[in-house]
Amino acid sequence: MAVLKKKYVDINDTLRHIRLQVKEGKQWADENIPYFITPTELYHWLRIRTTYKNDPDGIELLQSAPTLFDNNFHGTPGAGDCDCFTIATLTALNKQKFNGKPWIKLAGRNTSYPVHIWAGIDHKGQEIALDLTNRRPFEERKYKHIQKIYFNPL
Repeated sequence: MAVLKKKYVDINDTLRHIRLQVKEGKQWADENIPYFITPTELYHWLRIRTTYKNDPDGIELLQSAPTLFDNNFHGTPGAGDCDCFTIATLTALNKQKFNGKPWIKLAGRNTSYPVHIWAGIDHKGQEIALDLTNRRPFEERKYKHIQKIYFNPL
């Protein structure tokens, strides 16, 4: 299941598949992602390895970390969109020894159809957004509706 290409069903279906993709990337993360002292160090390590690329029209494309970086659908290592970056970030956070709770945020103009997703972690009393579509950690775009969902490590 390294690449999941399917028609978009709904956000709950996408979240189930994101969880499966994170689980699939666990061994790859153990072998390829170093340990970091802070979540911001992890963000910078991931950020320089990713390039934003839209999904193909009409397709929900979810790439596990091994696929995103080693066998990319677009033919460019690290090329993907916000859900691919969220999978990579959650996979990397799952390996780290940070004392905190990882999470995802869903954002959109209404509560039914999110248009953006990103990961982050509550770490040492601070909420740290790790949105690889932004230039810096902590940055979050403004949306009318944002829902934070804690992501239980695998």
